[in-house]
This record gives sequence, structure tokens and C-alpha cells, in this order.
Amino acid sequence: MPEITPLSLRIKEVRKTLSMTQTDFAKAICISNGYLSDVEGGYRKVNERLIKLIAAVFGVSEAWLSAGKGAMFLQSPTEKRERLINCFNELPPDFQDYVLQQVEQLLRLQKQAAGTPDTTAN
Repeated sequence: MPEITPLSLRIKEVRKTLSMTQTDFAKAICISNGYLSDVEGGYRKVNERLIKLIAAVFGVSEAWLSAGKGAMFLQSPTEKRERLINCFNELPPDFQDYVLQQVEQLLRLQKQAAGTPDTTAN
């Protein structure tokens, strides 16, 4: 008999908040879709390794994930964007160019993996 725990519900909530399918979420944290389905459905217990993995990959607070305390995410997307901009602005122009090239390459690879057309500027 499955036992859906508050922890398994919070894992599902993280996934839904990120608008991810079970397949995409599982792939991002290197577990099988079936394993994630079993966790969310209460057929498998959640171990500390999975909690740490979800926290590290998705920026989720371990305290929130484990016990429901505090905010779900460590930083809001706005805070991350501001941090990124501040760091970027501290770099010399040549390094800024390099960072932009790397980000554009990552976007091309992501789109290629997803099978979508590349619209990034060269």
C-alpha cells in the first residue's frame, strides 16, 4: 500500500512549480522516470541523497524540502538574474564576450537536444 508523505508531495510540488514533466525532472537529477513516479506516488521512500540532489540541481531549500520550513527556493529568479548581472558587470570586456559565447553555445546545445531551431545570433 503506498504511503504518500508530505515529503513526496513537496517533491511533486517542486516539479509542478518548475512546470516539468516527470521525465524531464527525473532526467535532470539522473534518476529513472519510474523511480520518480514511485517517490511521488508513495511507493518509495525518499532518502537524504535524493533530497540533496533536488536541492542542488533546482535551487530548492533542503529545509523546505525535508520539513516544509521556509521558502521553497533559495533565491527567486529575479535575485539570480541580479546576481548574474552584477557578476557579469565586474568582468573585463574580453571575459564578458567569452561568457556570452559560452551561454550562446549552451543555448544552441539545449535547442539541438530538444529538436528546436537555433535562433541565437552568431
